Amino acid sequence: MDFVVIQSLNGLATASTLFLVASGLSIIFGVTRVVNFAHGSFYMLGAYIAYTLVSRLGGSVAGFWGSIALAAAAVASLGAAMETTLLRRVYKAPELLQLLATFGVVLIVQDLVLVIWGPSDLLGPRAPGLAGAVNILGQPFPQYALFLILFGPLVYAGLWLLFHRTRWGTLVRAATQDREMVAALGVNQAWLFTSVFTLGAALAGMGGALQLPLVAVNHTMDLQSIVEAFVVVVIGGFGSVTGALLAAVIIGELNAFGIVIFPDLTLVLTFVAMAIILVVRPWGLLGKPEAAVRGGAGSIELPMRPLAPRLRLFALGVGLVLLALPLVLGNYGLSVASEVLIFALFAVSLHFIMGTGGMISFGHAAYFGLGAYGAALLMKYLMFPMLGGILFAPVVAGLGALVFGWFCVRLSGVYLAMLTLAFAQITYAIVFQWYGFTGGDNGLIGIWPAAWASSATAYYYLCLALCGGAALLLRRIAFAPFGYTLRACRDSGLRADAIGIDLATHRWLGFALGGAFAGIAGALYAFLKGSVFPDTISISTSIDGLVMVLLGGIQTLVGPIVGAATYKTLHVTMSSYTNQWQAVLGVIIIVLVIAFPEGIMGRFARTAEARTARAGDAAP
Repeated sequence: MDFVVIQSLNGLATASTLFLVASGLSIIFGVTRVVNFAHGSFYMLGAYIAYTLVSRLGGSVAGFWGSIALAAAAVASLGAAMETTLLRRVYKAPELLQLLATFGVVLIVQDLVLVIWGPSDLLGPRAPGLAGAVNILGQPFPQYALFLILFGPLVYAGLWLLFHRTRWGTLVRAATQDREMVAALGVNQAWLFTSVFTLGAALAGMGGALQLPLVAVNHTMDLQSIVEAFVVVVIGGFGSVTGALLAAVIIGELNAFGIVIFPDLTLVLTFVAMAIILVVRPWGLLGKPEAAVRGGAGSIELPMRPLAPRLRLFALGVGLVLLALPLVLGNYGLSVASEVLIFALFAVSLHFIMGTGGMISFGHAAYFGLGAYGAALLMKYLMFPMLGGILFAPVVAGLGALVFGWFCVRLSGVYLAMLTLAFAQITYAIVFQWYGFTGGDNGLIGIWPAAWASSATAYYYLCLALCGGAALLLRRIAFAPFGYTLRACRDSGLRADAIGIDLATHRWLGFALGGAFAGIAGALYAFLKGSVFPDTISISTSIDGLVMVLLGGIQTLVGPIVGAATYKTLHVTMSSYTNQWQAVLGVIIIVLVIAFPEGIMGRFARTAEARTARAGDAAP
């Protein structure tokens, strides 16, 4: 009995911190519709700023708790500055492009943290007055954990009063339900968005600052916290503070008992829970179905068109340049070029799901990794040749996408995206912990290409042929009847259903097809590197693919190729010249998002569409 009580209390203490971070994220998304990847950065900055302030002000009661409050206020100010200087410029851009802008902020903050505080973990002091333990059923329990258990509900009560007993709170709840109607009634949206973003950032900063006595402050806190916050918000339902509290308790207790009862499943338990809940409750426990966004430039989809004659000539010229690259590049340059081609195919396969199919995916790395591991395992255990592994890779990845996609395509929007992330993390956990078969975190090494493709030039041409051929095939499918039907399901599901199209089946097959082509890219990547590690299925790989698609432009078929070439080239170039390459890359991404709010190629497509429309109007 004492074990159950103590573990339950540990779970509630964890839940309080989760609630602080997740409630801020839920409030921000509910009003602004911004999927804020930088929310984890606010959490991390809260911890670092609190550490610095405590070091300066001392560990007294006033010094410690004053530092916590000042850290939350400082992060709130940073959140307000980010909203007014960056996000306000891209609110009219497609919503996913806003996500890309916040990803640029993540990269900048990560490097700034390393420059200011260094790479070492920082240990904070214990909370004065709460450094001891109390006896509960004969077991010692930290006083600070008890404080956290009480603090979370107090914050929830304060938020409830704020949202239900003030005019500002009424406006926030109204904007969560229908922000366009709130704007039509004359409410100053700019002021409302800034205040909401400030509150959300303050909650995240406070959550990070309160971790000071519990964990070592480190520069990886942002990614871990944002993933956990997203899980809590999705389970609870976007925009629901009560749902965030309920979901935080569920996840906190699941972690507390899971680490003891299911130690081998600790990496995957929360994602399994999220997957189950989303399958049963597609909009979370207390969430509501996503309403269609009315108006705004971000809601206008451009039609995808075949290449104009001039662009075909340009594409032919690019192809000739790619064929001639081995004449001017050395082995290192060709290796980089091969990697760019591989990730271009990875981005094209993701774009087929997102752009053609209209299904947002945060877990596309699962199929990239399944292809890589499929080819590597065949070579290791069955002595398959390289080409056999590459041919089998899309089968493995496609089967995985068929299984996961059956559940995913029945959801929409961010809920669909988070379910894809859940399945990707489940795959990652299996690969990471199955030492006897996949090698676990040691990976699989010695996965080298065949002798005929062992030179940098030969392997480059292999990648060019397979990646280029696969990308052209996907383009062909996009303009085939199946591709047009898939776009019809994307643009108007109700009309497509009314004329007899099976939406779920078409989306499912489109999802599986995108996964299969990602598997080809994964197999080529495995042979390029000569090894496969779990990070091929990690969240960062999925984010890289998402960035490439959004950077190039989701409304054009050429966009993901341009985005992949731009992102990978900048990545390699910046990392070669400066240690702060992430910050430089983040600044460049933000500049590109502001300059090209529809993606690099999306801007050109929009201009060409407007020129065509003007020419049509001018015709007699």
